Amino acid sequence: MRVAANLAMGTSLSVAEAELHALMLASLAGNANAYRVLLSQLAVRLRTFYGRRLGRDAADLEDLVQETLLAVHNRRATYDHGSPVTGWVYAIARYKLIDFLRRRKVRDALGLDDCEELFTADDNEQVAAARDVAQLLANLSERQREAIQLTRIEGLSTEEAALRSGQSESLIKVSVHRGLKRLMALYASNPPGKGDNANE
Repeated sequence: MRVAANLAMGTSLSVAEAELHALMLASLAGNANAYRVLLSQLAVRLRTFYGRRLGRDAADLEDLVQETLLAVHNRRATYDHGSPVTGWVYAIARYKLIDFLRRRKVRDALGLDDCEELFTADDNEQVAAARDVAQLLANLSERQREAIQLTRIEGLSTEEAALRSGQSESLIKVSVHRGLKRLMALYASNPPGKGDNANE
């Protein structure tokens, strides 16, 4: 009975993931209606995610949801079309929660390390994604790598990244811009799957 319930849950999760994935791809292709539906579905999931951690009546819950949706919007070009949408959004949401808790100085009180995952993200996928990101960033100069790590991965503002790295804000912006341009050029010259079939 329990196995059947787990199978049913896994099937519903994979159906939900497939739907979100289709909506994301349609959104990236310019379908405004699909984008509205995607953001609406993500908002419901994010409210649940933040509600479990902060309480449903937390005054900042809706702000966090909107901040996360804005980050999804701003970073949608970084989404890897072959990856689960849920894992990508989970990472953004977790960073937003950490930033919020850091600002509120309550990180320890909520036991962030014990958080349940937003969408049952697979640990192996997260490890693989972290490895892939590290390999990509290895192609950049140290300055570009640090600027992208701080602003795009850790989610710091340009000002915060400048303070942490000891660089000026304008240098952070230039490093991020040049680093992302370099990564896009590398991606264009060797898209995922291009080299995979060569060895088969």
